[in-house]
Amino acid sequence: MTHFKNYTELEAYMDKLGLFHMDLSLGRMEAFWQSRGLSDIPVVQVVGTNGKGSTSTFFCSIARAHGLKTGLFTSPHFVTPRERAQVNRTLLSRETWVELANEVLATPGGEDLTYFEFQACLAMIGFVNNEVDIIIMEAGLGGKFDASNVFEPVMTLFTPIGMDHEKILGPTLTDIARDKAGAIRPGGLAVTGTQVTEAMIPLQDRAKLVGARLLFAVDMADPVNHLDLGLMGIHQTANGRLALAAWRWYAAGAGIKSVPHAERFGLESAFLPGRMQQVEIDGQTILLDGAHNPPALEALSSALRAEDIALGAVVFTCMGDKDVDTMVPLILGLTDGPIIIPAMENERACDPATFAGILGERAQTAPSMADALAQTQEIDGPVLICGSLYLLAEFYTLYPEFLTP
Repeated sequence: MTHFKNYTELEAYMDKLGLFHMDLSLGRMEAFWQSRGLSDIPVVQVVGTNGKGSTSTFFCSIARAHGLKTGLFTSPHFVTPRERAQVNRTLLSRETWVELANEVLATPGGEDLTYFEFQACLAMIGFVNNEVDIIIMEAGLGGKFDASNVFEPVMTLFTPIGMDHEKILGPTLTDIARDKAGAIRPGGLAVTGTQVTEAMIPLQDRAKLVGARLLFAVDMADPVNHLDLGLMGIHQTANGRLALAAWRWYAAGAGIKSVPHAERFGLESAFLPGRMQQVEIDGQTILLDGAHNPPALEALSSALRAEDIALGAVVFTCMGDKDVDTMVPLILGLTDGPIIIPAMENERACDPATFAGILGERAQTAPSMADALAQTQEIDGPVLICGSLYLLAEFYTLYPEFLTP
C-alpha cells in the first residue's frame, strides 16, 4: 500500500493520477464511503457550467458571516492542490494533506480513486476532522456521475448551464443540461439561477421524475446589484443572488436566523482569485478572469462594458479542445488592441502560432507568460488575462501574492 512520507511524494502521486483519463462513474466513490460511513455534516452542492466557484464562495462567505465554521471544496486549483480544500477560507497545511492522503489510501478502495475523487475524499475527511458546521462542494464538470453526489447533499444549486465539455457531456445544450440535472436527488431540493429554456426544461423534467423540489432564486431573494460585491463583474450579481437565496432557505430549515447585515457582509467580503480580479504590477492594471468558454466570455464582455473598462490588450490562450470558431469573435471584441498568445506548459494547450493565424493581424505570440507580460508593459490601459485557468495558474506562479486578499 502506498504511504506518503512528505508532501513532495503526495504531489508526485497526484500528478500521476492526473495523467489518466476521467471515468464518469460513481462505483469507486460509493465503495470508498460505504467502508468509511458518511458524515452527518450538511453538504451543499453547486453544479453548473459557469459561476460554480463564485456561487460556492458567496454561500461560504455568507455562512461564515453568520458564525458557521465552513468547509469549502472548489476546483481546479491554480498553484497548489491545497487551494481546493479550505476550512474557514484557510488552506490546510502540507503536513495535514499528507496525513489525510495516507488516511484515504488506508481506506479500502482508496487506491482506486481518480484524481478528482482522491481530492474530494481527502477534502471531506479533512472537513470532518475539523468538525465544520457546513460543507460547500463545487461539482466537477458533470452532474449525474459527479463525485460530489455521493455525499448526499441537502441542497443542490444550479448556476447557469452552457456549452462546455461537449465531447464528454454531449453535443447539445440539452444533452449537457440533462447530465447536470442528474445531480438532483430523489425527493431532494434544488435551487436554480436563471437558465435558458434548453437548460431549464431538463432541470424541471428531472425534478418531476424523481419527486424533488426545484426552487428559483429569483423568487427567493431580491437582486443584489445594489451591493458592493466582493467579486467584480455584473454577472456576479446572479451568482450572489443564487447563493443568498439558497442560504436563506438553508438557514430557515436549520433554525438559523439570517440577518441582513451579515448577509450583506458575506456578499461584500467574498474573495476568489481569477474572477475579474484587479491587481497592479509596476503601475499597470491587470485583470484576471477564468473565462474559458463562449458563455463565460460573453459574461466577461458584458461586465467590462458595465464597468466602462477599455482594455489596452488581452493575453489569451485556451485548451485545444475548445470551440474556437465561436470564441474568436468574442475574443476580438474584448479589445481594439493586441491579443497576445503565450505558450503554456500544458500539452493540451492550443498552438500559439496556429491560434494567432486564426485571430488575425492583431494577434501576437509569446514564448511564456512572463514574456507576454513584458510585451504589454508599454501599452496604455488595463491588460486582461483570460481564456484558461491553466493560463492564470502560470500568472499566479509568477505572482503568488495575488492568490489571497
